[in-house]
Amino acid sequence: MKSEIVIVGGGASGLMAAYHAARCLVDAGQAAQVTVLEKMPRAARKVMITGKGRCNFTNVKDWNEFSAHVRSKANFVKSAFYNLPSQAVVDWFEGFGMATVVERGDRAFPASHHASDVVDTLVNACLSLGVKIETDAEVASIEAGSQLPPENVLLRRTLPTDCLPGFTVKLKDGREWQCRRVIVATGGLSYPTTGSNGDGLRWAAELGHRIVPTFPSLTALVPKGYKIQEDKSLHIDRSTPLSELGQALCGVQLKNIQLSLRIEGTETDSEFGDIDFTDGGLEGPVGFQLSRKAVKALVNGSRVALVLDLKPGVGLTELTVRIKALWEEIARDPRSRGVREKERCRILLGKLMPRELIPGFQAMHPEIITVERRSRTDTKVWINLVSIAKALKAWSFDIAGYVGYERAVVTAGGVCTDDFVAKTMESRLVPGLYLCGEVLDIDADTGGYNLQLAFATGALAGLSAAKSLL
Repeated sequence: MKSEIVIVGGGASGLMAAYHAARCLVDAGQAAQVTVLEKMPRAARKVMITGKGRCNFTNVKDWNEFSAHVRSKANFVKSAFYNLPSQAVVDWFEGFGMATVVERGDRAFPASHHASDVVDTLVNACLSLGVKIETDAEVASIEAGSQLPPENVLLRRTLPTDCLPGFTVKLKDGREWQCRRVIVATGGLSYPTTGSNGDGLRWAAELGHRIVPTFPSLTALVPKGYKIQEDKSLHIDRSTPLSELGQALCGVQLKNIQLSLRIEGTETDSEFGDIDFTDGGLEGPVGFQLSRKAVKALVNGSRVALVLDLKPGVGLTELTVRIKALWEEIARDPRSRGVREKERCRILLGKLMPRELIPGFQAMHPEIITVERRSRTDTKVWINLVSIAKALKAWSFDIAGYVGYERAVVTAGGVCTDDFVAKTMESRLVPGLYLCGEVLDIDADTGGYNLQLAFATGALAGLSAAKSLL
């Protein structure tokens, strides 16, 4: 089978690459075929689960603000971003009839908050231009024709496009596709159940490209004692049973807190926002933001801790005064007569935090209650109000490990971008080969940034591949 352009991977970047390649060819009056090979039964499976099914498909910040959220190779994706800026992505979807809405943090969603609308729009846009989308088409290998020596790569600019080496894309079912251009858009290693298993990394390496070591990013961090671990592996599967502490914290959601990352005892980052305690560990927007640097430090053998400030709006001294006033107020309340000190402590904590957080907070801060045994029959319970204030301002979680690729949102690391031309996404080593999306060493924060990078690099790869045929 033959196709001028074959795109391996029918996710966000692959479908956007297919559309822009086909659009360019159609506008030029060329009858060239663009084919997408997707291993799963349906295209864009990972997009379907993005944003818990709501699909935060881009972030409408301009480049100066947007680039601050790109954690790797921001300069490399700058050309792709300007070729298809965030607002242009919103306009593109709206142009195909998908209503959109922009919410807090400049995050853009389909107005329906259904990820299926994003997927349907991508697929239908491609089909409208004659793109062939083959599902259940798992690629086994990508073989380049006789290649120009690396030192003579510039020679390709003087050759007719028909003289450039072609490619053979072999499928696991025995079929083969012959093509003039290949775009690899297979994603990274995250969420392997959606089809991302690292094949693109392997093919790129086989074709001579360098691979930057990968690790999970935007993933759950697991505090020590949160899970029942049988070994000391850093990768703690999400299915690992929760400990008693984990059960006490799981399900708690905290808003407007400050979370700081400490590596080897030194604070290296801090974020304000929301966190969630889940069956995986510590997640939520702020937890995810800090997870990339935390996981990298853990992999490198460093000690990592997260420090939670439940009251970032007030200083320790002011908070201590407030807690003492609340304690006196509880003591004066007629309903507190005859109530034991430990129960009064729970009443106090209920005024300082969500009630569902109290069991976990007390379990990790036994110092807030001191029991003085004066005799065999006489004990005195002391509530340490200063200790409560300190714990609220600096609740420390030593991190034992992290949830791996099975539930990580993105993959950090990937194919080295130094081997690709930023203005075209074409390989410097293999003429006619383009890469886009998460398979490359590019990743960003949560909040629509990663999908924007996928769309932008995909669009540029597709457009460049098509232009090279004209």
